Amino acid sequence: FRKQPGHITCVQPLPSLQPAAAVANAVIMGAGGKDASQIQSEVKEYYGETLATTSDLKTNACCTMNAPPKEIRDILAKVPSEVIAKYYGCGSPLPQGIEGLHVLDLGCGSGRDCYVASKLVGPTGRVTGVDMTPQQLEVARKHQDAYAATLGYANMSFVQGTIEDLSAIPSDSIDIIISNCVVNLSPDKPAVLKEAYRVLRHGGEFYFSDVYGDRRLPKALTQHKVLVGECIGGALYEQDFLRIARRVGFEDPRVLDSAPIDVKDPQLIELVGEAKFTSVTYRLFKLPGLLESLCEDYGQVAVYKGTVPGHRHAYQLDDHHRFETGRPMLVCGNSAAMVGDSWLGKHFTVSGDRSTHFGLFPCHFSPSADAPTPGGCASCC
Repeated sequence: FRKQPGHITCVQPLPSLQPAAAVANAVIMGAGGKDASQIQSEVKEYYGETLATTSDLKTNACCTMNAPPKEIRDILAKVPSEVIAKYYGCGSPLPQGIEGLHVLDLGCGSGRDCYVASKLVGPTGRVTGVDMTPQQLEVARKHQDAYAATLGYANMSFVQGTIEDLSAIPSDSIDIIISNCVVNLSPDKPAVLKEAYRVLRHGGEFYFSDVYGDRRLPKALTQHKVLVGECIGGALYEQDFLRIARRVGFEDPRVLDSAPIDVKDPQLIELVGEAKFTSVTYRLFKLPGLLESLCEDYGQVAVYKGTVPGHRHAYQLDDHHRFETGRPMLVCGNSAAMVGDSWLGKHFTVSGDRSTHFGLFPCHFSPSADAPTPGGCASCC
């Protein structure tokens, strides 16, 4: 994108000049060194044995930066303390307004986010957590019956397995996938995104927080046991993530929020050098045939109804789309599809269709957003 004061002009992204093989090696951690099973075993050991609680972490990559909304904090106050103590997330990927939906948590760990989602989806919804670490799942399952008794219903289940292979989950069966600082731990990120896309229903969303780098790391760092366990060694170069997401079908990834990662350990600081890392919450919608590579103008208008709990006055779709309740907002075709044809549809009214095209949408960023993100206006308004 090209930024002018108060305005961003969309331009067609240049084709990647990076050979496909180089990108593949950068996103598959086992390439040229340790195999995937060895990396997974080391991750299991780090989270199952090395770390006892969050206080053992050497960076803040696996710590939530920003406080969640009050409604989420109120639910967290009722989650068992042992579940909270073994939480290693980096964000707050817990959408509200999801009553009655089926939520899948990839790399659920001790189950903290599953417990919160269990309350958010209510008695008619379902929550499934997937994790490969037995010790973490033991904690998650240990408290689920007592927690269900406090809610008055049981809707949680936990499955041991890897996030690269969700064969236990039927295709087109999930409304929302959440994940909290786990995708970076996978030795095969493309497989994770492909499986996420497969199991989502049309209009479903992968709503997740993870760690990204401002560059590709040397192979030695991507296989460094502590750096990987601390969610740094496996952090994707953000542009590689965007390439993978679009390749599997998640066109127009949207950033909701982000925060810098602080590497505290002197030895790790020396290892990573000038590389910078950021915790980012992304929103990836499964809307095949409706999302385009650039934002196009069809004269569509979206109005938020104010019906998402905790968001009575406004709803933040991403870092540059804030919908005030009842106020008509001109949107591009992609944004119209995200709020009108996804699980969010019941909370919005969208006027107009795509029968008339008015050219490229004049992208503007919200005054409340400091700056557009790398995934911003190159593909979305």
